[in-house]
Amino acid sequence: MAAEKTWKLHMGPHHPSTHGVLRIELELEGEKVVKATPVIGQLHRGIEKIAEDFTFHQVIPLTDRLDYTAASLNNLGYVLAVEKLLGIEVPKRAQYLRVIISELSRIMGHHLWIGSSALDLGAMTVVFYTFADREIIMECIEEASGGRLTPTYMRIGGVAKDVTDKFIERVKYFCKMFPEKIDGYETLLTDNIIWRQRNENLAVISHDEAINLGLTGAVGRASGVNYDVRKAFPYSSYQDFDFQIPVGTRGDAFDRYFCRMEEFRQSINIVRQAIENLPDGPIMADVPYLNPPQEKVRTDIDALIRRFKFVLSGFNAPKGEVYQSVEGSKGEIGYYIYSDGGSKPYRLKIKSPCYIHVSALPAMIEGYMFSDIITAIGGLDIVLGEIDR
Repeated sequence: MAAEKTWKLHMGPHHPSTHGVLRIELELEGEKVVKATPVIGQLHRGIEKIAEDFTFHQVIPLTDRLDYTAASLNNLGYVLAVEKLLGIEVPKRAQYLRVIISELSRIMGHHLWIGSSALDLGAMTVVFYTFADREIIMECIEEASGGRLTPTYMRIGGVAKDVTDKFIERVKYFCKMFPEKIDGYETLLTDNIIWRQRNENLAVISHDEAINLGLTGAVGRASGVNYDVRKAFPYSSYQDFDFQIPVGTRGDAFDRYFCRMEEFRQSINIVRQAIENLPDGPIMADVPYLNPPQEKVRTDIDALIRRFKFVLSGFNAPKGEVYQSVEGSKGEIGYYIYSDGGSKPYRLKIKSPCYIHVSALPAMIEGYMFSDIITAIGGLDIVLGEIDR
């Protein structure tokens, strides 16, 4: 009896290069990948179902736990969806603050991506630089919100609180120093022969394949798909800012790297414009049922209880359904809300770019070598918390 030509291998869910609890069932011919089947569900959190028992306010912290590398972008998509349902106009100052926090979060997400992806392929130095710069952003966000990784700064109708002069100074400092840092990342990687050999002409997705698979974000744009929600369907005053959308041509892992490096520059450009032109005015919409009781003495236990009861009781939203998407750090993330007229979402469904991108893995790695899987997964920049929602 002739021996089989192929053999099966389970990669993950604990492999250090799967960027989370992802398992891939591989069929190999030697070291060549013949078939790949991504398997998810090891980190299922049930956020969409949990939301049905939470008021609209209480759902906000759940969205932080989706793409926790750039949490505020998830907050923004959700609160915009609720605001569309309620027909609320957010004050201009709050819109600009949302943009600043969102773009800083996008940079944070890309920091984690480039640091971990380089580490996957053996370049250890990069992660130290990116995490040091990421810490500066986290300090800015902590100054604004009190939180770091999951700040929950967005609120339905605006933002949690106004920013301080210290926050503005820190953001301006970061805008001034960061372009030179980006050049430093590129010095370490762009012309590094090993980095180029491990990324160029690997995990290629054509323009048509990217569209058929529904790829968005840097993954889709690397294949020549010129689509960005901030440009196609502007929200939160993005139409006020001058920025470009980086688009690749080859659709390989190196073009995905190129697009995200350019997005670093475009995001810091948006932050600079927003912080220098930050309008005066309120940071919350003037809608009584959105504003919890405010007391000067925040340590008063009675005041804290009143605020807690306010969030618990919520408000009754009108009946109807809405969909709102934003440009997340990984791609287009969307929220569908169905309201039955109560104080809680009757249904909440989340469109996750990472979920869609994982489905593209077979097309990206079949026919390539086993070692190229690491490059492909790193280039997708997936977060399993967003996939197993």
